[in-house]
Amino acid sequence: MSFESAHSQPGHADPKGASSSLDSPSDHASPPSNEPLCVDLDGTLVKSDTLLDTVLVLARQSPRSLLQFPRWIVQGKAAFKRNISLVAALDAVHLPYNQPLLEVLRQQHAAGRKIYLATGADSLLAERVAEHLGLFSGVLASDGSLNLTGGNKLAAFQQRFPAGFSYIGNARPDLALLTHSVHPMVANPQRGLRAGLRSAGVQPERTFTDKASPLKAWMRAIRLHQWAKNTLIFLPLLLAHVRAVGPVVAAFLAFLSFGLAASATYIFNDLLDLEADRHHPRKRSRPFAAGDLSPITGAATILLFLALSLALALLLPRVLTALSPQFPWNGQGSFIEWLVLYAISTTVYSLRLKRMVLVDVMMLACLYTIRILAGSAAAGVKVSPWLAAFSIFFFLSLAFVKRFSEIESMSLRSEAPGALAVKGRNYRISDLEQLRSFGTASGYASVVVFALYIGTVVAQGLYSHYTRLWLLVPVLLLWLSRLWLKASRGELEEDPVVYAITDRRSLQLGIVVLAIVLSAL
Repeated sequence: MSFESAHSQPGHADPKGASSSLDSPSDHASPPSNEPLCVDLDGTLVKSDTLLDTVLVLARQSPRSLLQFPRWIVQGKAAFKRNISLVAALDAVHLPYNQPLLEVLRQQHAAGRKIYLATGADSLLAERVAEHLGLFSGVLASDGSLNLTGGNKLAAFQQRFPAGFSYIGNARPDLALLTHSVHPMVANPQRGLRAGLRSAGVQPERTFTDKASPLKAWMRAIRLHQWAKNTLIFLPLLLAHVRAVGPVVAAFLAFLSFGLAASATYIFNDLLDLEADRHHPRKRSRPFAAGDLSPITGAATILLFLALSLALALLLPRVLTALSPQFPWNGQGSFIEWLVLYAISTTVYSLRLKRMVLVDVMMLACLYTIRILAGSAAAGVKVSPWLAAFSIFFFLSLAFVKRFSEIESMSLRSEAPGALAVKGRNYRISDLEQLRSFGTASGYASVVVFALYIGTVVAQGLYSHYTRLWLLVPVLLLWLSRLWLKASRGELEEDPVVYAITDRRSLQLGIVVLAIVLSAL
């Protein structure tokens, strides 16, 4: 246990819509109470669990240190926390603070009340939080030998504050402290704590809620809108004009399988990028970075989604054979092989490749193409070399525009043109012009490939009026040019695929493309 004064500058962000008084809903801070106010850290002042956050940072920065976990665990929980804190330092400035609670603490501090940060987290982290916020008269925390939770925390309070104390907590272990509190208060209370308080007949005087709806948080975490990318699985089936039941059902199963695998990798990526996301003006609101979802439930969801994805992949060839036994299978390999390749590629991308200049965009482009090849394997339809060539150049352009828009948005907030543009990446703002040239050249190259395809025997065999496909060339050029123009203006704030399915002009051009293709049949 440690006890030190901490005075520094105020927190980095002022909350909006927070209650402004500890004891009343008025707009002015109420007079300070006589007893000290003790505030828990994990799940209370901060919406996340700082121990789990530090483990994730350690997994990103020094994965070999994870091998030390068995040795650290046998030394006890307090020693485990201290060892992790010594190896990986969590950034206290960008933690997801409970903003309504933080606002009230500022008001109470300004009114002269003594406030203490009392937490089971290691003192190395707790003191950094206290130094950053500058609100606390002292810090009580685990010190490497004593784990300051539950009974240990209550004993420390009774020894340090014999005249009484008020406490703000969030979890079941805080029940004893809230029971002995003069003014019990809770922040984002867990279900177990609420049940315990009801059983003990304790009614919290204040509840500080700062948490997104679980359903909305999970929808954002699995990024259901990103499943739109997996519609590429249907492309080989559509372009080959196959209408047999077996291939169509198999393609739908493949779509679901890829969607589940993709969501698992998105969660995995968010967990590893938790620290970097908190430095990003937009990504800091992602559910795990914002503390709206627990990393433990995230890890469990990854395993569940991967198991379901694998089950669908194993079922897929049997469905194809059962529904269309006479269908001549002519796909590109096995679907499950492409699924595994996709999962491995995205994992390697998250762990390493996303921080390698140019290699990252090449991998993003390959992930798009893998979806097409997986669709070919699922439906048993061969991918033509023309489609493969077009997809490589087209999706490479989309990968470049995604990276370009990220760096462009950061350049608008940077005062140092040569500085690193994105935390966790190795691009610089000065790379913008080169990335623009790479991306636009690749996009126009894809249109050239498509133009060459129109006159081939393959196109003539599939389309009765194949010359009408020339009308697609200006449409593609218009869409790609508009995409890059918006990115250059700093107006492209989302993934280009998400932009394509949400932008009204893009949807209108999509209808034109569909009409041209139907007229060419």
